Amino acid sequence: MHHHHHRHPHDRGRIHFRGPFPNRQDLLERLENYRRDLEQELADVSDVIEHLRDRDATTSQQEQA
Repeated sequence: MHHHHHRHPHDRGRIHFRGPFPNRQDLLERLENYRRDLEQELADVSDVIEHLRDRDATTSQQEQA
């Protein structure tokens, strides 16, 4: 029988290990990479929020003019 492993949306961004649990150095490297990914994602979200706020502010100013 063939089994498929489906990734769920709530698993996105989690660290998954194949095989034995990594040693301390590998774990540290993976966690640092994961943190960089999270920081980039946070920066992307912040950019979108800023863009939406700027657009709202521009729309409000145009409506008042």
